[in-house]
Amino acid sequence: MSSPQPNLDPGGDFGWRFWCLAPVTGVAAGLSAGLLMQLLHRVQALAWGTGAADFQAAVTAARPLHRVLALALAGLVAAAGGLALRRGRIRAGPAGGGHSGELSAAIWFRGGRLPFLRTLAQGVLSITVVGLGASLGREAAPKQTGAAFGSLFARGLGLSPSHTRILAALGAGAGIAAVYEVPLGGALFALEVLLGSLALPLVAPALLASGLATATAWLLLPERATYAIPAEPVSQALIAFSLLVGPLAGLAAAAYVRLIGFADARRPTGVAALIAPVPGLALVGAVAMGLPQILGNGKDLAEQLFTGGLAWPLLAALVLAKPLATALCLGCGAPGGLFTPTISFGAVLGGLAAYAFSRVVPGAPPGACALVAATAVLAAATQGPVSAVVLMLELTRRLDAMMVPVLLAVAGSMLVARFLEPRSLYACRIREIDRAAQPGDPAISVAAPYLAVLRAMPVDGGPLRVFDEAGAYLGPVDADRVRAPCCADGPLSTATAGDFVVLARRVP
Repeated sequence: MSSPQPNLDPGGDFGWRFWCLAPVTGVAAGLSAGLLMQLLHRVQALAWGTGAADFQAAVTAARPLHRVLALALAGLVAAAGGLALRRGRIRAGPAGGGHSGELSAAIWFRGGRLPFLRTLAQGVLSITVVGLGASLGREAAPKQTGAAFGSLFARGLGLSPSHTRILAALGAGAGIAAVYEVPLGGALFALEVLLGSLALPLVAPALLASGLATATAWLLLPERATYAIPAEPVSQALIAFSLLVGPLAGLAAAAYVRLIGFADARRPTGVAALIAPVPGLALVGAVAMGLPQILGNGKDLAEQLFTGGLAWPLLAALVLAKPLATALCLGCGAPGGLFTPTISFGAVLGGLAAYAFSRVVPGAPPGACALVAATAVLAAATQGPVSAVVLMLELTRRLDAMMVPVLLAVAGSMLVARFLEPRSLYACRIREIDRAAQPGDPAISVAAPYLAVLRAMPVDGGPLRVFDEAGAYLGPVDADRVRAPCCADGPLSTATAGDFVVLARRVP
């Protein structure tokens, strides 16, 4: 009898249909990401007279009133786009709605099912608003679009909910890989952050999708590092800074996640959703009259800190203004991402901490300090330390020389963040209605992981009832399938209660 192999998973046999769709999803994500970036550059050129490379310089050179008017226009676009989507001009279909388009909710609560046309429209709306200057990230659009293609292909070939969820997440990671040229980081983001698992059966399809997406995007986008920074030597002062800034980054990340969760939970609804984006984004533009660095996704701001620094009074203002501007944009209903704004917040925090540290221990390069802190904040905010380090490595193509201080800072930030705020930037935006189980009526969330389902199974053989994020009853769990899952249910590390439910026709 042969010995079991620890690197083999009986649930890792995805089948030929899945393996055919993984590269197709990657190519589709790469093409859509390239087209979305072309749209971004055109919007920025029309609004600010420049492309993405000189965005911060153009915003700074613009008249203060121009900044207010451009952001007010972004609010009008967000309100009009939201109205068009809500009125059904682009129909959501049975899978539409919920959580303001937050991808994590669709992956976990709806088995990766995304309304294709609606999601594409949300992507176009998001990239337009970001191009006009909203303090949000550009990655939301290619991430959602890549996931929409993965979901569409999986449902078209009749894949199981478990495999549909995985393909949608791989498409999202491929979208990030394409837009930032981070093939390994995009794959790890899909696995660690979106799926919460680095199971070996998932690695190969994730790498395939992200690699092809990045190569495809090169047809439309230039091949270069996102952040052009010089190499920095590692010194004892930088090591000491990393040990101190790690816990500070974890504390800041926890506060940042709670701020984003607070803002997202208070997004306007109804008539207010048609009004709030205009004054909300105009207020951001008004603040930008004195602090133009808060506009846009923060890429130029972070690069400026990675290559040198800013005066400490400006850093002290930005360390509060930039995350508040991002939260305000999100809270008033503007669509956009959080990836690059989080990096810029971490860079500002690192720059400010480096200034204070240099008063006591000179010798730590301020650019390297900002880069270390940005990586630590990103890791803690996304709850994805491995993907954060690899993403920053690929974004800068310089981080390998500073790996020791980076890992020390990331470890410190993760320890503090896990204690203070275990949710990620994406999980904090999932609003699930709690339903207390009654005696003799075991209940579980549709997004509960497989191991939680096993633990919750009633010992008396009674039904385990499954409820969705709105508290609606879906049906009982198929106990036989839970105890003896098939290949279509795996890998079990990403399976949820919804994959094993017997759909109910009515609420009993």
